[in-house]
Amino acid sequence: MTIELKKDCRYSLIVPTSMGIRITPVNGQPVHSSNLFEMQATSAETNVASIASYLGLPVKVLTNFVKGSPIAQLIKSNLKSRHMDYEGPDVEQGGPWGYRHQFNIADSGYGSRGPRVHNDRAGEVGRTLHVKDFDLDRIFGQEGVQIVHLSGLIAALSPDTSQFCLELARTAKKYGSRISFDLNHRASFWEGREEELRANFTEIASLSDILIGNEEDYQLCLGIQGPEAGGKGIEAQIEGFKGMIQRVKQAFPNTAVFTTTLREVVNVNEHLWGAIMLEGDSNWQVILPRPIRVLDRIGGGDGFVGGLLYGILKEWEPEKWPQFGWATGAMATTFLTDYAQPADEDMVWSIWEGNARVRR
Repeated sequence: MTIELKKDCRYSLIVPTSMGIRITPVNGQPVHSSNLFEMQATSAETNVASIASYLGLPVKVLTNFVKGSPIAQLIKSNLKSRHMDYEGPDVEQGGPWGYRHQFNIADSGYGSRGPRVHNDRAGEVGRTLHVKDFDLDRIFGQEGVQIVHLSGLIAALSPDTSQFCLELARTAKKYGSRISFDLNHRASFWEGREEELRANFTEIASLSDILIGNEEDYQLCLGIQGPEAGGKGIEAQIEGFKGMIQRVKQAFPNTAVFTTTLREVVNVNEHLWGAIMLEGDSNWQVILPRPIRVLDRIGGGDGFVGGLLYGILKEWEPEKWPQFGWATGAMATTFLTDYAQPADEDMVWSIWEGNARVRR
């Protein structure tokens, strides 16, 4: 295995995040024609961390909250129920036009009608995440962290959060913690900040041990040429992705693991789901896309990353990392929460093996 982990750490995994709320119509109905909604606490980064926390590894969330807000109280209770520690300041709301937690208004879609997502992030308290509010030397030096997982969503959310992620990566490197970086490009976040964010993302990627992204992420965040055009069939597509990953490897030779997921939408409730991983210089792991049934697709990619990181944290052989990630990603799409909630490892491996028989 090319990734050696620190020992005697208080936390296996730490994630910085901006917590929000997702509201979803019941029964797969579209938002505009619904009057009954379910509400859940959510963020992409805690979606990732949930795999490790539900399977018993110690996880910490670095975030902030709106002081005195019932939504903040709901989020804190949710994180505790997911077996996660959290740390971060309570920020004064500043009146009714001040700070709040973001809202993600999203239906699940059904059949031929695709899901629609509307992000309402005005006044988002997570934009104020700042390195001054966290004692990084205590977190990484005294408590100890095996892996810090960073997301391009947080790294691009605001100038403060960009600097926060940079300092997290630098401090993690200083203390020997491993760094995972999911590029997660969002065009609306990058508009007008392209030069600044390209430099920040390139530095974080240069410090990272694990890089995750699709073809657009690698191109738009890091300026890496995408897959070669031409060729038909999944085998040709995979060769194109391999070529792209090799170019990323050349640009970031100190990174140990590169990975991307493969998804083809047959319809809302049936996807073809696969993955590619390069570990070291030549250890390719390819999972050809296989059909999965989908209840709600949001969080599937995060579930993959969470399972991949769990395999690394458990120090399994690299072949198992994307297999477990494929299965936890598939599992996430069977939950109405944005995150998978595995009962145990056997539940995950049963999905990988295609065993959906009842367990009594």
